[in-house]
Amino acid sequence: MSSTAPLFEPLKIRGLTIPNRIVMAPMTRSFSPGGIPGQDVVDYYQRRGQADVGLIVTEGTTVGRGGASNDPRVPNFHTDAALKGWKNVVDAVHTTPGKIAPQLWHVGMMRKPGTGPDPDAVSDSPSGRTHTGKQVQPEPTESEVADMVMAYANAAGEAARLGFDAIEIHGAHGYLIDEFFWGVMNTRSDKYGGDLVQRATFAGEVIAECRKQVPDTMPIILRWSQWKQQEYTARLAESPQELEAFLRVFVDAGVDVLHASQRRWWEAEFEEVDGPGGLNLAGWCKKLTGLPSITVGSVGLSSDFIGAFAGEDSKTRPIADVIERLEKGEFDMVAVGRALLQDPHWAQKIKDGRMDELADYDAKALATLY
Repeated sequence: MSSTAPLFEPLKIRGLTIPNRIVMAPMTRSFSPGGIPGQDVVDYYQRRGQADVGLIVTEGTTVGRGGASNDPRVPNFHTDAALKGWKNVVDAVHTTPGKIAPQLWHVGMMRKPGTGPDPDAVSDSPSGRTHTGKQVQPEPTESEVADMVMAYANAAGEAARLGFDAIEIHGAHGYLIDEFFWGVMNTRSDKYGGDLVQRATFAGEVIAECRKQVPDTMPIILRWSQWKQQEYTARLAESPQELEAFLRVFVDAGVDVLHASQRRWWEAEFEEVDGPGGLNLAGWCKKLTGLPSITVGSVGLSSDFIGAFAGEDSKTRPIADVIERLEKGEFDMVAVGRALLQDPHWAQKIKDGRMDELADYDAKALATLY
C-alpha cells in the first residue's frame, strides 16, 4: 500500500459512495455576476472532478432571503437563472468520478447594510446585535426566524431536484447559523436562545427541515467552527462534555457528516484533556457522535487561510501527518482549500506521488478562476 493510499479509499454515507477521501473545501470566489454561475464556474468545478477530487463542496451559495448575500458576484441558490447555472455545474461534474454538494449560505450580520444584490434588505440576525453586543436593529420574531429556516430547506429541495449528491449547511465562521450559536450575538429568551444547547435549536430546525426536502439517500453535511471571523479566539464548547451535548442536537435532527473547521487542522482541540498531540476538532466530533467527520484547515500549507485572503502567500507543508491520522480513523475525510484553488490537479499529483510538483500557494490565485 502506498503512503497516500488511505486518501483514495471509497466511503459510503447513506446512499452515496464517494470515490475517495479528498474533499474540495468551499471557497468564496465571487466570479458569478448577478449571482449566476457561468461556464467558467462550470469548468472550474469539472476540472477538479476530473482530477481525483472525491467530493466537491461548492463555494457558499446564498439562500432565498434578501439579506443573505453581501456580494452580487457571489452565486445564489434561489433564482431561476442561478439554478440553471448550477444545473450545468452538476451535469459537468457528473461526467467525472467526483461527487458534488452545494454549500448553502447566509452571511447574517456579516453583511454591511446596503450591500449585496438586495441593498434595501435587512441583515438577518438572531437578536439584532453585532459581534460587539451592540443592539442595532430589532430582534427578529419567531415567525421571521422560521422563514430563515425555510430558506435553507427550500434550497435543499432545489439541490435534490438539480441532482446534487449531498448538501452542506454553512454553520461556521460567524455567519448566520453560527451567530445563533454565539451567546454574544444571540441573546434571545425564546426557544432559540439560552444556553449553548438551546442556541443550537435554530441549526437543528434547519437540518430537520432540509432532511424533509431531500431523499433519504442524500447526505446532509454541517460545517461548523469554534472560531469566528469577528473573534478568532471565540469558543462555543469549552470541554468535550459541552461539545457532546451541542452536537447531539444535530445528530437528533438528522445530520450525517460533521465538517469541523479549524484554522490549523493539526492543533489539538482540548489539549488539556489529551495533550498537545490530541484529537483535533473533527476527531472529537467523530468520537462523540460516531458520525463521519471532515477535517479542514491549512491542509498541505504552512499558514491559515485568513492570511491568504489578506494577500499572504504560504509554503507547501507535507501531508504525511494528515494521512496517518486519517488511516488511524481520527476523521474520515480531508478537505483541501487553497491548494486546490490554485492547482486543480493537486489531488491527482498526490495520488501519483508527484509531490515535487506541488507549488507553494500564491495569493494571486484568488484573482483567477482556473
